[in-house]
Amino acid sequence: MQAFRNLRWLVVALLVLGLIGTAGFHYIEGWSWFDGFYMVVITFTSIGYGEVHPLSQHGREFNVGLILAGALLVALAIGNLTQGLLEFELTKVLGRRKMDREIDRLSGHYIICGAGRVGNRTAQELARRPLPFIVIERDQAALVHLDRGWLTIDGDATQESVLRQAHIERAAGLVAATTTDATNIYIVLTARSINPKLKIIARASEDGAEKHLRTAGADTVISPYAFAGHRIAQSFLRPNVLDFLDLATAREGHVEMVIEEVFVSEGSPLGGKTVGTSHIHRDFGIIILAIKHSEGKTRFNPTADVPIQPGDYLIVMGEPAGMSRLESMATAVSAAQT
Repeated sequence: MQAFRNLRWLVVALLVLGLIGTAGFHYIEGWSWFDGFYMVVITFTSIGYGEVHPLSQHGREFNVGLILAGALLVALAIGNLTQGLLEFELTKVLGRRKMDREIDRLSGHYIICGAGRVGNRTAQELARRPLPFIVIERDQAALVHLDRGWLTIDGDATQESVLRQAHIERAAGLVAATTTDATNIYIVLTARSINPKLKIIARASEDGAEKHLRTAGADTVISPYAFAGHRIAQSFLRPNVLDFLDLATAREGHVEMVIEEVFVSEGSPLGGKTVGTSHIHRDFGIIILAIKHSEGKTRFNPTADVPIQPGDYLIVMGEPAGMSRLESMATAVSAAQT
């Protein structure tokens, strides 16, 4: 803020003036450096202890200028400090109110419970899409390290009132990513009781926690340690496959090929066609790796005669430009239905 920037310059000016005052008393009056510094301190602070030693006429004239300049700088510094603190508190209050209004407008968003390394990374990926999300964390120190543009709630995600504050009844998904399995289990239980249709993904630290998290209502359970161990092993066993998957699922820098899932909406021109007649590979240069049908069955490496129906998810691989065109077509409404 401008007030704090001005305060830095005023502090520098006070230090410079203090050095000038100390040197002035030393050379004009012949005082020791410490006596000169002590005189500057009691002059700037207006304590009024009196002169350290009797001043000469030149010393008094010098001290008058030092008093006027010092009083002015101290008054300006106090004013800027007060203004800065008021602006800081006002910004916090107005920022919180603005954030609360944005949270109240959310629908179809994602709730991340826990701002640790897993929760922070999840938030970064959602922000890159971008998709709407809220981070719930009860440790204020952890919230400070998050991106200031993210929506956050300072609270305990195991409490029903906190989840309702995040409008869990309108949310599309929830991530239980705290560092303890017991807390994640309680979050999943509370969230599932409020919104039975919510997609819930939970983090598990211990091997035996997955069963309890699924029983509590988690749709997917991910263990960072098990995943890391699997990745390390695959780096030895299938390094080229792993490198390809890393490139295909990357989101930073220049990416030539990506793997994505594309939802076929009701009324899309792709609905009712087969893999062959859709001409997805010919028109977009995209390969269909699998089709997850609306009833839940997944067809891997589908042949040309496999039908594509509204509600299906296409797992596809191709260049980003072609992927964007395919997504537009998959969500468009055919002219026959308009």
